[in-house]
Amino acid sequence: MIERIHPIAKVSATTGLKGEVRLRPLSRYCDDYIREKQLSIGISPDTTNALILEDTSGMGKKMRFKFEGINSIEAAEKMIGQIVYASANNDDLINLVDSALLDFKVITDAGDIVGVLKDVMWLPSCDVYVVDNGEREILIPVVTEVVRKVNYENEYIMITPMDGLLD
Repeated sequence: MIERIHPIAKVSATTGLKGEVRLRPLSRYCDDYIREKQLSIGISPDTTNALILEDTSGMGKKMRFKFEGINSIEAAEKMIGQIVYASANNDDLINLVDSALLDFKVITDAGDIVGVLKDVMWLPSCDVYVVDNGEREILIPVVTEVVRKVNYENEYIMITPMDGLLD
């Protein structure tokens, strides 16, 4: 099974003297994936180093993260600005909002071309694809009932549109 890495957070600040940092989420999946998935850190996906979460403290926007091997404020300061990546296999929902999907064709399960994916909006209830069909933008909710398949090789997303979605 192919694994992909996805940016889930950016190190934004240090907190305390023991190497704890604050993170700015880059994905709605940040909280779950940072605890459950294999992590790495770096400036780009090609230049990452393994990262292991040791502990968390606090709640919400004031949550602090402690990673193994980062034991001083000096070490934590070197992390500021770097991206935390999480590994995900093909079945993980985070693949449905991957930035690599931009410019993929969006087609229906009947084979009709809907348009080209131009953006993914991160809304409170669910993510939404912004699809340009040449005349207007169509908003498609990123839920498993609608988004059926992502094909990276042929660069398309297959959807099953519900009544009125494409009108």
